[in-house]
Amino acid sequence: MQRLEDIGVVHEPAAPAAGEQRARSGQKYVTPQGFTAIKDGVKTQGGADRRGLLGKPRWLKAPLAAGAGYDAVRRAVHDHALATVCEEAKCPNIGECWNAGTATIMLMGKVCTRACRFCSVDTGNPRGWLDPDEPQHAARTVQLMKLRYVVLTSVDRDDLPDGGAAHYAACVRAIKALTPATAVEALTPDFAGVLRDVETVVDSGLEVFAQNIETVRRLTHPVRDPRAGYEQTLAVLAHAKRHRPGVLTKTSLMLGLGETDDEILATMDDLRAIDVDILTLGQYLRPTLNHLAVERYVTPAEFDRYRREALARGFRECVSGPLVRSSYRAERALDGNNAGLDNHAAAARSA
Repeated sequence: MQRLEDIGVVHEPAAPAAGEQRARSGQKYVTPQGFTAIKDGVKTQGGADRRGLLGKPRWLKAPLAAGAGYDAVRRAVHDHALATVCEEAKCPNIGECWNAGTATIMLMGKVCTRACRFCSVDTGNPRGWLDPDEPQHAARTVQLMKLRYVVLTSVDRDDLPDGGAAHYAACVRAIKALTPATAVEALTPDFAGVLRDVETVVDSGLEVFAQNIETVRRLTHPVRDPRAGYEQTLAVLAHAKRHRPGVLTKTSLMLGLGETDDEILATMDDLRAIDVDILTLGQYLRPTLNHLAVERYVTPAEFDRYRREALARGFRECVSGPLVRSSYRAERALDGNNAGLDNHAAAARSA
């Protein structure tokens, strides 16, 4: 069994560029494109709280990645030098998702213009840099990996006039042109709340539009970057559903940051009021000493209870469990069985 030591950490490439290989968490470095970024997104803090880095519950384990489907996808990824969030973030669910023909691809580089205190993606100002070949490259990646369902996600790109919306849409259209049977989910930035940019992505031909609310209203700041907002995310999700009612909307909450049960339920109510279809709930795990500490580990039984509360409120599905991430088994989000999760069995096996 594999301990989850690195969830959410974007790791160095196998052969990092000059400057990157010397950067430690919280330090500045110069990217190959020539702009400055901070490793792991948050500057080094003095006297950091060590909670959440040691002594994780035994149920926070995942099976080692294996299986014929996983091996085939892994060969395609390595043979063609493809990049996926699944490997970059060392996701514990990689074996399960790849065996099912599902993967997540990161668009628009790996440097984010924001610095949320739960996230270890590098932060900086890419100054408008984009790879113009990325839409075709993303489509070819999906084809080579033989994906039936792909999640496109990205860093925030506040340096771009449209937040990267047109680039997102171009990637979706390229995938649909090359592999029309592949379902596409876009887990997007909030585009600074500019609704015409939301429309650009929602009109691209995707099946699912996702924007993560991340935490409850009270904890939005300091958990999220000041440019993000609880109401802003609600407005983005609401407009996506109004603009194209046939597109499924989806969001995610991390638990364990100090939220109360009442706040979790109030957030569910806010999301249902704007007709969000799918909710995912997972455990927050602190990526480095510079990030927010874990305030509690939510038990498997509590995750099951939260799922029941969500379904009672009318969500089409709530995928809920300690190892769940936004993209976990995304293709099974409407199966009505918690994407096949059995939280109690997982807890029992770890006892």
